[in-house]
Amino acid sequence: MSIDITDLRSFYASPLGGVTRRFVGRAIGRFWGPLTGLRVLGLGYAPPYLGAVRSECERAMAFMPASQGVVNWPSTGASASALVDPLMMPLPDSSIDRVLVVHALETVESPSELLHEIWRILTPGGRIILVAPNRRGLWARMDTTPFGYGQPYSRSQLKSLMRQTWFSPEAWAETLYMPPLRSRFLLRTAQAWEQMGLTFSLPGAGLHIVEATKQLYRPGAVRAVRHAGQRRVPVLVPARASRVSVGPEA
Repeated sequence: MSIDITDLRSFYASPLGGVTRRFVGRAIGRFWGPLTGLRVLGLGYAPPYLGAVRSECERAMAFMPASQGVVNWPSTGASASALVDPLMMPLPDSSIDRVLVVHALETVESPSELLHEIWRILTPGGRIILVAPNRRGLWARMDTTPFGYGQPYSRSQLKSLMRQTWFSPEAWAETLYMPPLRSRFLLRTAQAWEQMGLTFSLPGAGLHIVEATKQLYRPGAVRAVRHAGQRRVPVLVPARASRVSVGPEA
């Protein structure tokens, strides 16, 4: 189930969305690494988190699913956003160095196909940063935020999905420990909730963030090899002549 682009924009314009942008952006920032000369793609609804790195990389683009809708990004200058089918992106193989996936995995119809498509467009050794709702957290159970829509995940489910789609998980983080409520008191104490959750590694964080690397070789099916002595040799058999009815000679 996708969430509309209007609701996404409204959420990030709200005080709760501002807190979300700060905490999630901080967690994502620990995974970017040097971006000089690299091509970066945000898939889903990534503009709130791409602005911080746009000036560092060679090129930054924001692809948004057709079922969700698209907004112009950045707000000034040439547009770098596009409306796409996330399972068939208009990019050549091995053309992107980093992919940030946010507000996409939990709502796409086929998560494995999405990750296979991301694998295709990533350069050898390219990396993906994946943001997904934690199925044990409150953020996945309440529809007061965009993370309350679609399919949430446990860490083991994400790990299994990524390995099945030829990615090697390298690093993990959790964030958003405060309840997803618009209470002024909770918003004022958001930093304390976050610090306590990170310090004691508490369960029930709102989001998983995982960084994974593209495997250079896709595992393929092993074909049975016949030995020379077992090779079958074709035998030519004469075709049986068809019978023709012959009438009396003239």
